[in-house]
Amino acid sequence: MGRDGYIVPADPQAGQKKKAASSRSWILMDATGEGTVLDVDKYAIMHRVQIHARDLRILDPLLSYPSTILGREKAIVLNLEHIKAIITANEVLLRDPLDENVIPVVQELQRRLSTVNDDHKDQVNGKELSGQHDVETGEEDESPFEFRALEVALEAICSFLAARTTELETAAYPALDELTSKISSRNLDRVRKLKSAMTRLTARVQKVRDELEQLLDDDDDMADLYLSRKLAGSSSPISVSGWVPASPTIGSKISRASRASMATIRGDENDVEELEMLLEAYFMQVDGTLNKLTTLREYIDDTEDYINIQLDNHRNQLIQLELFLSSGTVCLSIYSLVAAIFGMNIPYTWTDNHSYMFKWVVIFSGTFCAMIFAFIMSYARYKGLVGS
Repeated sequence: MGRDGYIVPADPQAGQKKKAASSRSWILMDATGEGTVLDVDKYAIMHRVQIHARDLRILDPLLSYPSTILGREKAIVLNLEHIKAIITANEVLLRDPLDENVIPVVQELQRRLSTVNDDHKDQVNGKELSGQHDVETGEEDESPFEFRALEVALEAICSFLAARTTELETAAYPALDELTSKISSRNLDRVRKLKSAMTRLTARVQKVRDELEQLLDDDDDMADLYLSRKLAGSSSPISVSGWVPASPTIGSKISRASRASMATIRGDENDVEELEMLLEAYFMQVDGTLNKLTTLREYIDDTEDYINIQLDNHRNQLIQLELFLSSGTVCLSIYSLVAAIFGMNIPYTWTDNHSYMFKWVVIFSGTFCAMIFAFIMSYARYKGLVGS
């Protein structure tokens, strides 16, 4: 296969087909929402979007990299869980488009981008009726292409993590309640597995949250994500590599995005308010998901504390029972000592004509042992060793 690979038209039923060559498969989404499946090597990708190998390595599914959003000169490298994409000022490259978790992202990208393109056509048609003012207003209200693509990815990953959290909550709370009512090996193993799943999910949500927080804390990093602004401010002409035939609609879209961002270029180049509001919205959503997981962890910890208290109570009851049995054994030992003395096979005469002494010895010995047992129990209650 050559460096540029080959192009296969996008299939809307691709999710039902067997995944083939997933490690090299990409889908190209242009500004009109049209998708084209590409099977190319990493060198062709690096040449097209002009990024380094270390940036592309972040998107390798065989390597474990944390969630990352990197701004480069002409591209945004996006690694959010299963969403691995490269966003430029006029197109999106999404890895593994046949993955069951990526298919909804592809469909949403097609819907969002095609909707904006249809709105643009409606504005052009309405120009003859309502004049140039309405068209300019629509252009001013439109976000840059890279932000619309980034928003789809953030929305998808936030929804994915929120759904996994909801599923975990649905399974965890009944299991914890059942464990508190009945402590058994089956319930303990079930809660153990749920706690392990919660720990892994919390780490994934925390990574996404930390990445968004890091972006929000650094205005320079956010400014690097304004690809349309940098493209419009560049003195070099816009050139697009020739994988997909040039389209008048795409060219119109690129030109329109450039005009929309030119006003920002002429103003403050460090103005990142639009992106900051976008990131803050999804940061709050991810933070809410993390708070749910934190609440679930606290509930698990409270359940563990409750179970430990129950086990300690049972252990204390066993200790009290052992104390009762040990005290009774000591008293019976004293009683047995008296019986053993009288049972010795030694001739003696002091019991002759004194048969009534047997019952008094038995009564005295029993009473003495009972008094010792009562004294031991009273002393234990006084010291708080047994319940009152």
